[in-house]
Parts: sequence; structure tokens; C-alpha cells
Amino acid sequence: KTLGSATDPDELARLWSQAQRFIHPIDPAQTKLLAVRSMADQTVAQAFARLTNASIRTIGPERIFGTVFDRLGFGLVPGDLFRHLVLARLSYPTSKLKTVDYLERYCGRVISVSAVYKFLDRLQAQHKTKVEQAAYQNTLARLRGQLTVVFYDMTTLYFETEDEDDLKKIGFSKDGKFQCPQIMLGLLVGPGGLPIGYDLFEGNTFEGHTLIPTLEKLRQRYDFSKPIVVADAGLLSKPNLRALTKADYQFILGARIKNETDELKRQILERTSQLTDGGSVVFDRLDGNRLVVTYADNRAKKDAHNRQRGLEKLKAKVKNGALTKQHLTNRGYAKFLALSGEVTVAIDETKVTEDERWDGLKGYLTNTALDAPEVVANYRQLWHIERAFRISKTDLRIRPIYHSVRRRIEAHLCIAFTAYAIWKEVEQLLVDAKVTMTAKRAAELTQTMYEVNYQLPDSSEVQRQVLQLDTEQQTLYDAVHPQ
Repeated sequence: KTLGSATDPDELARLWSQAQRFIHPIDPAQTKLLAVRSMADQTVAQAFARLTNASIRTIGPERIFGTVFDRLGFGLVPGDLFRHLVLARLSYPTSKLKTVDYLERYCGRVISVSAVYKFLDRLQAQHKTKVEQAAYQNTLARLRGQLTVVFYDMTTLYFETEDEDDLKKIGFSKDGKFQCPQIMLGLLVGPGGLPIGYDLFEGNTFEGHTLIPTLEKLRQRYDFSKPIVVADAGLLSKPNLRALTKADYQFILGARIKNETDELKRQILERTSQLTDGGSVVFDRLDGNRLVVTYADNRAKKDAHNRQRGLEKLKAKVKNGALTKQHLTNRGYAKFLALSGEVTVAIDETKVTEDERWDGLKGYLTNTALDAPEVVANYRQLWHIERAFRISKTDLRIRPIYHSVRRRIEAHLCIAFTAYAIWKEVEQLLVDAKVTMTAKRAAELTQTMYEVNYQLPDSSEVQRQVLQLDTEQQTLYDAVHPQ
């Protein structure tokens, strides 16, 4: 039986399907003779047969983070290399050597390692100020031009080496890497952890000596009016207080209430003894500053738990005779030890009872006119800067640092700072779009956004096709590209 003839691909496909339907009721086994693919199927199969791994590119980082990179103005750094290094830090944070491999394998960007290092050598000197300025302008825009409070903190970044130099020094490590040389990184952010600027210090620099230089440098560069400065107790020193006051800054600093004068400590214990959860008392200090002391039930439980755990460890050591006079100190829980007789070390229960009176209390030192709840509310925003360091160290993997030359270390931090600014903007865009997605999840989703490059057989013209996004990816894309 003849069903027809045709040369048109669509008509051929129609006749082929008709033949299969005709034969199947008569003899299903005969349909295998027509199992040859239709013209449409053959065309698709042939097209995909030409694809290679090199035909598929990861485009998510560019479509998401690259869009934000441009929007924040970081494109002012000439060339594409800065862009590639920043986007790689966001999507595939690793060493510069592995970054080069990643860019070629997944993004089709062929960049030599030597080109990367040459760029790093000039990044800090030529472009750091531009990068910080772009980040600051976006922060200012997010805050609608009102930068009334800033938050400052320090962290340490260690190196996988034992050698020190003029920058890398062994010092007090916040990473617990006390045998590794390190550098100190000071970060200044606005409300919500929005980035303003950063500075680099030698690894053995006293934390308290970094606040004023960073603050003054950035304030003079951006010419902003003096905001309220918020920092933790690590920045609380008499020189810092004098410098902040002399420069006419208002401040809110974490206070060490147990280090106050005996008279003030007596007043604190007396006036806070009846405080309930969330209550506060304000004290006027002799230097003209105010000390706000608050009480919290949760903090009291935590203080009691930590002390009990420390005491249990001390008691075990006392029982085993592992403690001597050399262990008597006012540091940590060893302050509860006392010398009994000439050589016996024992727990001093009187000191334990005295310490219990401070459970749940926290102090804030300020020269502002803010009331106690406002002082506490501003100080509690410090968690944003702590989170900024956590993002930088974990999600962006800013440490350990493998560079040894100072200018490359500085360039590494410049790239990480830019990546952090983009990370924060993505977070803000997701909030604006009312999308319950983290920036970390967004970074994961970018890794499975693909584009296929293929060549037309007759014209040899190269075409690109973005693969369809899934629902979650589309939600992210829409948040970053609002209509």
C-alpha cells in the first residue's frame, strides 16, 4: 500500500507517522521496521551529537553577580580581569591558580596565571579607592543618603607559612592559629552590614590602635558628616576614648563593667539588683560619658552555665593535683582559685558567689544623647559586621591567604571586599522582591545556569541558547532583574 510521497520534511514526518499507525494494528512487530527516526528526530539527534563539553558554559555567575557588579559601578576598573576574579570569588572561591582553571573549564575564559598576578600587582595602587567609592555610594543610596551610624570591628587572617615579614606577624589570632603569621583587617559598615570601607594592619597591631586611622581615612575620603561610631569592647581604651572625643565623634562601645572603679561597681550591683528581663540603668561617669547597664534572663542563664562548666574543669584539676601557685591568675575562670596554706590550691567559693551577682549584666559606654533602649538597639546591630566576617571567611573563603607579596595580599582583600559588596546587594534585592532565599543559595543556583553554543551545519554560524531556568532559578533571576 502506498500512502504518499513527499520531499518536504514536515510532510515526510507526517507520512512516516501515518505509516506506523497503519501497520501497528495489522502486525505490531512490523512497526520495528519503521523504527528509523523521523526527519525531525534525526535533525535534533544530529544537532546534539555535535555538542561537546566545551559547548556548554556556566552563565549563572555572569547573569546574576555580573549584573550586580555592573549596577554597583565596579566596571570602572578597566578590563575584564577584575570582573572575572570577583565573580569567581563569589561562585567558586579558591586559589588564583584554580580560579584560572575554573574560568577556562566552565566559563570559556582563557586567562594566564601570569596575567592574573600582573593585574594583582597594580590593583591596590590604582583601583582600591575607586572600588571602595563605588561600594560606599551604593550603601549611601540604600540608606537614602542618611549615614548616621557606622559599625567597626577587626578580624585576623592567617597565612599557611611560618615566615614573618613587615606585614605578616604572629599576634593574637581570632582564628585560633597562634603559630601562623597573620594580618589584621579592619572593616567599617553601615546599618544592615552594608559596606563602607576597610583597612589593613600588621598582624601584631593592637586592635585598639586601628579604629581612629580607619575612621578618619574613610571620613576624609567620602566627606561624610561624623556618624555615631559603634564598636565592641575590644576597641574600648583610654586613648581611643580621648581620640574619639577630641575628634568630636559620638560613640557607643561595649563596656567592661567589672573593670570600673570600685565605687561605680558598688553602684552597679546595688541599682541593678532588682532589674527584670530587658531592664536598664544609666550611670554618669566621671569622664562625662554615660554607662548603660542592662539585664537579660538569657544572658544570666548563659553566664551561669559557662561559669559552672569552667568550675567543673577547675575542680577536676584541683582534685588531680594538676594546679600549682603558678596557675593563680585573674584571667578566665582561674580567678576562682585561691591558695590554701602554703602549697594547696583550692576553689574560693566566696569569689564564685561574688561573680554570680554579675550574671545577666552587660554594659554600653556612650557619649550620645540617645536613651538606653536606643543605645542598646544600635549596639545590637554589631552582629551584622560579625556576620560580614563570617561570610568573608566561609562563603567567600578569604582565608587562608597564599600570597606572600604585600601588594598581592592587598589585591586579594580588594577582590574579597568587592565580592562582599555584591553579596550584600544580592541579599537586599532578594528582600526587596520578598523572596525567602539566602545569597548563599543564590550562589549555588548560579552554578547550574547553562548556555549551549552550537554551529549551524550549512552556514557555520555559531548560535547560543540559554537553557530554560527552573522555578527557583527564575525567581532569583527576576529578583536581580526587576521590571
